[in-house]
Amino acid sequence: MPIDLICLDADDTLWHNMRHFNATEDALLAMLQPFADAHVARDALNACEARNLRLYGYGAKGFTLSMIETAVELAGEAVSRDLVAAILKAGQELLAHPVILFEGVEDTLAALAARGRLVLVTKGDLLHQEAKLAASGLGDRFSGIEIVSDKKADTFRRLFSTYGVAPERTVMAGDSIRSDILPALEAGAWAAYIPQEGAWIHEQGNAPETHPRFRQFDALAELPGWIDRIG
Repeated sequence: MPIDLICLDADDTLWHNMRHFNATEDALLAMLQPFADAHVARDALNACEARNLRLYGYGAKGFTLSMIETAVELAGEAVSRDLVAAILKAGQELLAHPVILFEGVEDTLAALAARGRLVLVTKGDLLHQEAKLAASGLGDRFSGIEIVSDKKADTFRRLFSTYGVAPERTVMAGDSIRSDILPALEAGAWAAYIPQEGAWIHEQGNAPETHPRFRQFDALAELPGWIDRIG
């Protein structure tokens, strides 16, 4: 059965993302070194992020707020105006990081566009995601842009309805087991997992290796060939 709709994640699928978050996290750990060892501060930040996802959602702005909260938690009354200012500056630099495409992405998108409609399905802060897409120069490659607060099975079911396509004629490709793979499979689509180094702890999960509609690849460039085999 041919594939009609090809859904693609953005961050760490089309362009580098977590390398910038990880660098900002390392900067925070250095700032908090007088108050806590690096592993203690990292664990506190991860726990804070997990608590705050339901309040702030995903993205650099929520991450910045979680960094400040972690500093307050670890430093207590020793939190200074300068420390908060430094964390805010790190968050602002994260929001302004350059968009660097993965090698071969433009050629791969051209190959995929010859096989089906392309829809970008990404989550996070609306303004930041729109800015990154504009900076990428890839916006015109897509038939649709879907920036969502989270990716769940119902998110993909809505996409099937919006674009008038059957689940079994849809592929979702991305770097997150939790957000890109499991909900797409649950909704009835095919799913291609392209893992990246330094993945966010909150997006990790067990790959459904035996699922008939799942494949794992080393690079997005392998996706067109798999779509041909599906068809």
